Amino acid sequence: MGAVLEVVAVSKSFSAVRALHDVSFSIDAGEIRALCGENGAGKSTLIKLITGLHQPDRGRIRVGGQDRQIRSPIEAQLLGIASVSQELSVIPQLSVLDNLWLGHRDVPFFHRLSKFRRRAHDVLALVDLSHLSIDAPAGTLSLAERQLLEIARMLVRDAHILILDEPTATLADKEIERVMTALRRLRSQGKSIIFITHRLNEVFDICDSVTVLRNGSEVGTHRTADMDRPRLIELMLGRPLGQMYPASSGRIGDVALSVRDLIVPGAVHGLAFDLRRGEIACLAGQIGSGAIDTVRALAGLIYDATGEVVVAGQRLRLGSVPGALSRNVRFVSEDRASEGVFRKLSVQENLLATQLGMLGRFGLLSRRRLMGSARRMAGTVRVDNARLRDLAGDLSGGNQQKIAVGRSISGLGEGVLLMNEPTRGVDVGARAEIYALMRRLCENGYAILMSSTDIEEVVGMSDRVITMFRGVSVRHHERGAINRQDILAEITYNKFAEAS
Repeated sequence: MGAVLEVVAVSKSFSAVRALHDVSFSIDAGEIRALCGENGAGKSTLIKLITGLHQPDRGRIRVGGQDRQIRSPIEAQLLGIASVSQELSVIPQLSVLDNLWLGHRDVPFFHRLSKFRRRAHDVLALVDLSHLSIDAPAGTLSLAERQLLEIARMLVRDAHILILDEPTATLADKEIERVMTALRRLRSQGKSIIFITHRLNEVFDICDSVTVLRNGSEVGTHRTADMDRPRLIELMLGRPLGQMYPASSGRIGDVALSVRDLIVPGAVHGLAFDLRRGEIACLAGQIGSGAIDTVRALAGLIYDATGEVVVAGQRLRLGSVPGALSRNVRFVSEDRASEGVFRKLSVQENLLATQLGMLGRFGLLSRRRLMGSARRMAGTVRVDNARLRDLAGDLSGGNQQKIAVGRSISGLGEGVLLMNEPTRGVDVGARAEIYALMRRLCENGYAILMSSTDIEEVVGMSDRVITMFRGVSVRHHERGAINRQDILAEITYNKFAEAS
């Protein structure tokens, strides 16, 4: 069977920036194709050309063997092309049924007629959501169910070419498997799926083939059966990655953070552990395990958290962000857009946001001192000095994450750094830079506590792992005894937690 979609030698520039150069791409019916590349490689631009949001400067797009000029997303819909962006567009206040028809080119005026309800039930069954009431508010659905609802919306539009951008970025392993099962079912029915992800294990788990873009050009397309992870990373970066996860120096110091009987009502039950200086410890657990809640509680962000927490020998008052900051306990959120960076402020303003009081003299700020400090911090977190005046929101996800870390450690010689999902939505090259930064901070006296649902990250970066399930710790794994199978088993099922 021939290609259902072909992109032939397309190029696209924005002013002086060349986003794509002579890129060709095709996908067959019943194929799941990964589209990989670092942030800025051209993935988003290519998808926007296919979905009619942008027009190519040169080249052709063929659908079903015919040249097509796709001038808008509505025209893409008419051709059977639909996409789900990384940011979910489900409206919590609307019903499941209303969300399904949201944005459809032919929304019926009386959309609750029986045939449209039957159509809704049919597509929900295809994505393992047949148990849902179509009249229920979408806000009652889990994250995985909302992601599946987005996919079902594409099917209501009779799409046969589905584009998924980071569909599992905010999901835990068990939820990810629900999405993967649905995608395999759609593939078996002849749907073509373009799959964008930074989680490379997903490329090999579900994709038949992978196309790699680098600096706006196509590097190549390969069957995943003929590839391995190191080779794929090398194609994306244009160089061997070397060691993704830098080794610990082994210089572990005194206890920096001691936690006893931590309780977050409804989320964490009597958690206890120690974190040592120079160490990266990870709370590993799925969404709802209590791992993220633990980190937020220690950052002072949960007002009713209780327990005995000691930082460098001094008691930490829970429920108080100023209290945490006074003990040099700093926090990097899992949600960059809402809590990580000031997107409408410059990179420099973001990096200096926490140290203006230290840089001022007699209430006055020196522009020269500000610039010098910003340059030093940019160097520490490896952000290009030429971008200090750019808006933070214009940078890639990886650079935004480095800015969030830089702002947290500004002016802090050593302390405790708390990180939730430190590389969520970050490409492979930026991941390596963030991991290296975390290790450098540890070598300079920091202690890092992170939570993560990414098993590869957990195993690769942790000096110690505390697995969590339903708000309790299951087991502590010390360096040298950390393995993927045990951790995965413990965060997905624990008979003691279930019995409770």
